Amino acid sequence: MPATVVTSWEEVPLFDSEQAESAFWADAAVDLGLMEAATVAASEQTESVTITLRMDPRMLGRIKRLARERYLNYQSMIKQWLSERMEKELKDR
Repeated sequence: MPATVVTSWEEVPLFDSEQAESAFWADAAVDLGLMEAATVAASEQTESVTITLRMDPRMLGRIKRLARERYLNYQSMIKQWLSERMEKELKDR
């Protein structure tokens, strides 16, 4: 059984090297609920609507850097964050 169960993508640290990432995942596993949320988010891509969102360029730069360090598309990461927060808000009702 893994020592760490990742229940939110925010729990995954930013890695300095592939070795550090490999060491982290050797003792960690992704929670089934998080995987299911990612699957749901991926299935919603086929039914997506394009929107325009204005944001501070520095914030966007930081988001893009975080996404790149996690090997994700920044738009997909933003959608994942929104999906996770929406699920939390609905659960907390």
